Amino acid sequence: MSVRKLKPITPGQRFRVVNGFDAITTDKPEKSLLAPNKRSGGRNSQGKMTMRYIGGGHKKKYRIVDFKREKAGVPATVASIEYDPNRTAFIALLNYQDGEKRYVIAQNGLQVGQNIVSGDDVAPEIGNAMALSSIPLGTIISCIELRPGQGAVLARSAGAFAQLMARDGKFATVKLPSGETRLILVTCMATIGAISNSDHQLTVSGKAGRSRWLGRRPRTRPVVMNPVDHPMGGGEGKSSGGHPRSRNGIPAKGFRTRSKTKQSNKYIIERRKK
Repeated sequence: MSVRKLKPITPGQRFRVVNGFDAITTDKPEKSLLAPNKRSGGRNSQGKMTMRYIGGGHKKKYRIVDFKREKAGVPATVASIEYDPNRTAFIALLNYQDGEKRYVIAQNGLQVGQNIVSGDDVAPEIGNAMALSSIPLGTIISCIELRPGQGAVLARSAGAFAQLMARDGKFATVKLPSGETRLILVTCMATIGAISNSDHQLTVSGKAGRSRWLGRRPRTRPVVMNPVDHPMGGGEGKSSGGHPRSRNGIPAKGFRTRSKTKQSNKYIIERRKK
């Protein structure tokens, strides 16, 4: 993993820091695992804009990623580590011994030619997936399920990882990337190792146009709007704009919006750090 700082031959490259892509081994995706990815431009089925500041961007094909890892006991060889435009992490193409090919989220340190497998009777090595009941305590894990058979939903982005802290009965205690500590059923699957592309956070785009390539349109600051458009708008000159809050009046910066009666509150041991 590395980043490269470019020479400022144009104004847009003066502060740009790009990913070195050392881990990437091919630039051609597996065609059988591609799917069309239609853009909505922030519009709903009636054509009305429901999300602002979305639109444009380069065309992308979706890579069908296996988040469930349910092929238990079937070894697979890592054929390539690839870039995925739909996520910050890299993905790995697996060739299973039965001939099937699948994409999975690549863990940090996963190498081409390495053999990985999922199941409860496998070694806790990088890339292997198993239930939380089979993972040694203190292990760094990622791609964690919240419900058995659901597929990975936690710790999936670049550089993310969680830690298995304890087990008690049918629940395991897991410290998540946000700092939250919560209970997860021991029958849920997780993958050993941290997610690849940990240098993603060090990259600097360098110019506004790169956001447009990603499908992000310019965002207007609320403080420069009129009072009719936003609670923080209005005032003469450069006014502060009042208390920080959203467009529909919900306070920001410290105001807790999580429901006190939410069903999953009982599984959270320690809230995430502010």
